[in-house]
Amino acid sequence: MTYTYILECADGSLYTGWTDHLEKRVEAHNAGRGAKYTRSRRPVRLVYYEEYATAHDAMRREALIKRLPRVQKLALIAAGNMTEMPQEKE
Repeated sequence: MTYTYILECADGSLYTGWTDHLEKRVEAHNAGRGAKYTRSRRPVRLVYYEEYATAHDAMRREALIKRLPRVQKLALIAAGNMTEMPQEKE
């Protein structure tokens, strides 16, 4: 399983990415080992994610979300009703 995700940074900005290990990736962002963008905006909080069968699909969705205006990203987050991080199988 792969994921497209949106993080809310400490400064209120939003960051979109993709990964195959969601929990580990969020931990990496908060430890300063994530994207350069999030290093100076910690802590970050996972506010939205979608699951995909392939990395290609997750990357395609990431690109689409990154092109959305902030107001549409916020609407996506509000409609997502994400309550907890998915349990990943090791």
